[in-house]
Formats: sequence, C-alpha cells, structure tokens
Amino acid sequence: MMLIEHQGKSPRIDSTATIAPNAVICGDVAIGGHSRVLFGAVLTAEGGPVEIGTHCIVMENAVIRGTARHPARIGDHVLVGPHTHLTGCTVEDCVFLATGAVVFNGAVIGAGSEVRINGLVHLHSVLGPDSVVPIGWVAVGDPAEILPPNEHERIWSIQQPLDFPRTVFGLKRTAPADLIHNLTERYARALAKHGEDRVLEGP
Repeated sequence: MMLIEHQGKSPRIDSTATIAPNAVICGDVAIGGHSRVLFGAVLTAEGGPVEIGTHCIVMENAVIRGTARHPARIGDHVLVGPHTHLTGCTVEDCVFLATGAVVFNGAVIGAGSEVRINGLVHLHSVLGPDSVVPIGWVAVGDPAEILPPNEHERIWSIQQPLDFPRTVFGLKRTAPADLIHNLTERYARALAKHGEDRVLEGP
C-alpha cells in the first residue's frame, strides 16, 4: 500500500484492517476495524477528512475524497463497489453502493439504502433510510427525488439551484468555456499542494 502524508496529516489504519498493496491512502484518512480496501482504490483527504467505519469493504478502483467543506464519512458495514466515486458525502450504516455509483458533495445516504449500478446521488441530496436508486437512475434534492436519466429537464430543475460550480469549486456559473477555464486554474492551484506530500510507506 502507499501511505502518504498530506498537509501534515497522515492516515490512521486500525490494526485489523487490510489494505491492498497498490491502494493509495492519502492524508487525514481513518480506516476502522476489520475494513478492507482492495486493489487500486484511492482514499484521499483533500483538505477535509475521510472516515471509514468498521467492517467496510472498499472495492477495486473506488475513489473516496474528502474536502475542506465536505468531509467524507462512511459508516459501518458499508460495501463500496468497484469504480465508485464518493466525494464529500455521508454514507450511513449498512449501505450498498454498487459498481460505478457516484455520490457528490454534501449528499447523505440513509442507513440500509442501495445505490445500484451507475446510480448517482447529486450534491446536497438526501436519500432517506432504506431507499433504492435503480440502475443508472439519479437521486436529486432534499428529500431526494429518484428519477430515470431520461427525465433530464426535471433533474435539471432540481439540480440547477444546488449550484454545482459554487458548491464544489467556489465559482459563479458563467458561460461554459469561461467556467471551465477558471475552474481548472483554481483546482490546479489547490491540487498543487500535493507537491509537498511525503510518502510514508509504498511499494
């Protein structure tokens, strides 16, 4: 495994947890007892912590990211499927996130819920306990509406006021070319902090 100190903070891994040799654990990350992080997974604290509970399984090539405004908190007995992407969200106990699930900043996944293959939970959306997001569907809003992807206009009507650019990047929504220009410059400056990282343990 590769353990990396980021902004002076180092991972903390319970002695009963198992981490794959090529998983990357970076910064203020805590991994609870009997949890497993499999091959190619990346858990990175980008200015905010990542907390993984007990008896969790983070499968191959999953990415879990905490930010300064939105820490990532994963409860106990959670299965994070392959190729999932979780950023700055809260996942309560006994949740199943299937292959390719995406959960954005500020979202909450209630206990006992399932986000099935390629399901998406949008930023600041709250999925109540024991909910199901079907394959490829989108949960958006608080409380979340669960909608098929072909209902783009309805999804956008709820998503637009959530203001993704301002929430995630601190930028006002402008013309797409201007927005991506400003976004990439701002995000690149933030990511440059990794230039000062220190590898604690690696292959």
